[in-house]
Amino acid sequence: MKKIFAADDSLAPLFLRIGLGLVVFAHGAQKLFGWFNGYGFTGTMKFFTETEGLPWILGFLVIILESIGALALVAGFATRFLAASLGFLALGIVLTTRIEFGFFMNWFNNQAGEGYEFFIFWIAMALSLFITGGGKYAADNLLQKS
Repeated sequence: MKKIFAADDSLAPLFLRIGLGLVVFAHGAQKLFGWFNGYGFTGTMKFFTETEGLPWILGFLVIILESIGALALVAGFATRFLAASLGFLALGIVLTTRIEFGFFMNWFNNQAGEGYEFFIFWIAMALSLFITGGGKYAADNLLQKS
């Protein structure tokens, strides 16, 4: 159990988890609260279940992971678990909704949707955090000591 919370005292994972956590949280806040021109919980759940055909529980877990989970990642709580979860989420997004649009993002609005280049960074950051743990100032460090 201690290995799950183990982390070195490096600053690099701190910056990775803050960067990944804040970016993912912005997307989660759109889904949960409707911030940043998002649809909010009800609208997002309707999109996930009716348009995308996701089971209700999976849509709910995505919203919670991207909002509350992202904030927990910033705090460094359960870093390895959350990093793995976010990595698999990003991979799922790529394989189900982005791969058909190719690699590049839609900067010039000349394709039907966004590519997956952003998610490569997301997955790489999550994989790094899964390997290293939360690093300096992570809540995991407190859990490991107790």
